[in-house]
Amino acid sequence: MTVPTAKPLAGLRVLDYAQYVAGPFAAMMLADLGAEVIKVEPPNGDAWRHYEPLTPDGGRWFISLNRNKKSVVADLKTERGQDFSRALIRTADVVIHNMPPERALRFGLDRDTVKSVNPDAVWCCVSAFGTDGPESQTLGYDLIAQAASGLLLADARSGDPVPRRSGGIAMADLTAGLLTFAAALAGLTDRFRRHDETGVSKGFEVSLLGASLAVQVQRFVSVGDGEFDDAPGVCDETRLEQLAETVTESDELEPYYRCYAASDGFIALACLNLAQRRKVQALLGIDDPWAVNPQAVPADQAEREMRSSLKHRFAEVIKTDTVSHWIAAFEELGVPAGPVREITQAHSLPQVRANGLVQTIEQPEIGPVSVLGSIFKIDGHARPDAGSAPRLGEHTQQLTELVSATHTSEGIATAR
Repeated sequence: MTVPTAKPLAGLRVLDYAQYVAGPFAAMMLADLGAEVIKVEPPNGDAWRHYEPLTPDGGRWFISLNRNKKSVVADLKTERGQDFSRALIRTADVVIHNMPPERALRFGLDRDTVKSVNPDAVWCCVSAFGTDGPESQTLGYDLIAQAASGLLLADARSGDPVPRRSGGIAMADLTAGLLTFAAALAGLTDRFRRHDETGVSKGFEVSLLGASLAVQVQRFVSVGDGEFDDAPGVCDETRLEQLAETVTESDELEPYYRCYAASDGFIALACLNLAQRRKVQALLGIDDPWAVNPQAVPADQAEREMRSSLKHRFAEVIKTDTVSHWIAAFEELGVPAGPVREITQAHSLPQVRANGLVQTIEQPEIGPVSVLGSIFKIDGHARPDAGSAPRLGEHTQQLTELVSATHTSEGIATAR
């Protein structure tokens, strides 16, 4: 099979004004599909450069989100910096930023200003709480959005003195990045479909608040008027413990979608339909009268205790043999199951590497660094050809010369 010579977004230019996680993650995925991504940074660089630093301007987490990009420095607090920024915007196909509305307006990155400079540019804004409403100017990161949306309490555990992020994962940030990536592609598709028409390209807004709610979409359902009206306005220690009890009880009553200890490690079992549950019952030799709907609320305390005991009976049987034994047995029945691994184990997993999900980049001042590769395969092929994360301002001179090649005004480039 012939490896494709060009990626689908080759020839398109993305300006990444965002810092930290969501915007840079979206821009990196666009780079994985072939776009030229230019990271426009303040003089001190993206703040993530200085978190867990491996070099003076290259933090571990920065490298993970900014490989395969170019970096230019533009001080948007100065007139010259804004002139350079406008020159870049005139050459762009997509502009991504994550500034609050007031700051974006001050720096010329609000939608109206970007569109006045380049009507064809797809504009994407990632904010904490959205650009409308009483909290639109409120600063917030992943933790704040998770707290505001209820996501922080989705995995409440008994004994927790305060709420905590599940696994420390930046769920709001990363989900917002995926949504921004999708929005940018939608904008480019819309622009392509109307290539022979006049008009202005679409502008898209994604918030960490919306992303936090998106990953709770199955819970964010209110049946009838005012179903959620009785919820307390503030979560305190008492309410945290009540929520923990609810989460714990849900776990106790669900024997088919959980982890178990085998004799030599842990396995995850995941049955989402009755046919799979019946197969598990037969394999383990356990009868379950409630298999049709294991999430149903118990009719009384006696039923609650009987249903809770099922999990313990499952656990007793599974503990008698090895992880490999049970995975093979479940696999033969067509029941989803798998071993529980640490991320360090996943890094060397043949299946992960076979899909191109580990890539080694040559990072200046560090050497070889293994990072997450592109999550996309194109025409059946993973593309292990991404570049390193850029040094701060590494491409400023190159881009300055490029944008000034056609037209120059007041000593600063004005067009491609």
